[in-house]
Amino acid sequence: MVSHSPCAILHLRLALAVIVAASGLCRPAISQPSQSSAAAGSSIQSQPVLVELFTSEGCSDCPPADALLERLDATQFVPGVHAIVLSEHVTYWNHLGWRDPFSLDAMTDRQQQYVTRFKLDSSYTPQMVVDGAVQFVGSDSAKLSEAVTRAAAKPKRQIVIQDAHWADGAAHFSVRGDDSTDATLIAILAQNATQSVVGRGENAGRTLHHVAVVRAIKEYGSKATDGKPLRLSSAPSPGADKAGGPLRLVVFLADRKTGHIVGVAEQTLSK
Repeated sequence: MVSHSPCAILHLRLALAVIVAASGLCRPAISQPSQSSAAAGSSIQSQPVLVELFTSEGCSDCPPADALLERLDATQFVPGVHAIVLSEHVTYWNHLGWRDPFSLDAMTDRQQQYVTRFKLDSSYTPQMVVDGAVQFVGSDSAKLSEAVTRAAAKPKRQIVIQDAHWADGAAHFSVRGDDSTDATLIAILAQNATQSVVGRGENAGRTLHHVAVVRAIKEYGSKATDGKPLRLSSAPSPGADKAGGPLRLVVFLADRKTGHIVGVAEQTLSK
């Protein structure tokens, strides 16, 4: 039997320690982030982006776009972005067999403003508009992801909804933020989720589901972000008793010249 002196054993252990260190096997300390670093990363806020869908229950091409908007709202599938979505039901399909119970003249008018800004030949559905800056066919998921990602890369002004509550058939709230005169404050009330069974027209026999359906819109001007009390009322939403759920209050700053959205926020209200 071969014996080793204590000195030889010590040298052997030191040599083995050097080999292990050189091989890179001892890496737990640098491969695991600290709890403070993880907490800091999770506290980073997503960039808000406004996604508007102009749609109609009378349009057979619209249900796939409605579903895409609902998926974006539910899963927020664009990294680093908080997509604030709106379903804006237009009226010009109403004479073609089915009157959309969620359609509003104000949504038709809003879309017509985009027709002018984008120099389009006419309105169409389904149409998505991202941050008021780019438009495309509303069922195109690839263009949606690309447009939302590009919009999120641009800085926005911070606006904050304060003291929001529902009382006497209206939303009462205030907004704090940049009071620059080059942008106007617009507020929207949207039904959180709705559905209806279509009896006639291109979607006859289908049960259609919608998310964030606009029920009221109002422009407050460029000096409304100083915290003054604001009020926005809304007519009862068709099917609200069946769908239930809260309302969404969405506020945004729109550039007066371009219509681009330069700041946006949302809050949920319970009646």
